[in-house]
Amino acid sequence: MKNFYVITGGPGVGKTTLLEELSSQGYEFIPEIARELIKEQVENGGEALPWKNKELYKEIMFERSISSFEQVEENLRTRKMPIFFDRGFLDSIGYADLIQLEISERMNDYAKNWRYNETVFILPPWQEIYKTDSERKQDWEEAVVTFDQMRETYERYGYNIVEIPKVAVRERADFVMKFIEN
Repeated sequence: MKNFYVITGGPGVGKTTLLEELSSQGYEFIPEIARELIKEQVENGGEALPWKNKELYKEIMFERSISSFEQVEENLRTRKMPIFFDRGFLDSIGYADLIQLEISERMNDYAKNWRYNETVFILPPWQEIYKTDSERKQDWEEAVVTFDQMRETYERYGYNIVEIPKVAVRERADFVMKFIEN
């Protein structure tokens, strides 16, 4: 969808903060599926966690990402304003590659045929703002590797990657909007 923009990158680089800033300016965003899934699984004693059952985690994350895409597409079909995704379903593929899990033909088909806007915004690793929490357990090195993997994954499926500069959140939001408007 031409007005569906993905904001991706490694963990702890300010994606959610940027999306909240865009939201405060009147833009809609779809929250990150992975973070919601981890919180839910921890609360319920589930197994679909990146530190427990990685395969189940990957599958559920991908299915929920597809479902989210479909719901947004159905609800916003005629809407022209940009909508932002805190990661896209291709992040599930990047995650699978990162931990050497199989990428099913179905996942590959979705990635090839269901399209976000061709421009994907990526936030680079930024050690000064990086921190872990109950859902984000990756260390700094893993965060850097995840960034590289997400960039490679989106490029592999034909997206144009635009790296967002390491500046204050308001400036990051302005950068995104100026890029979209041009």
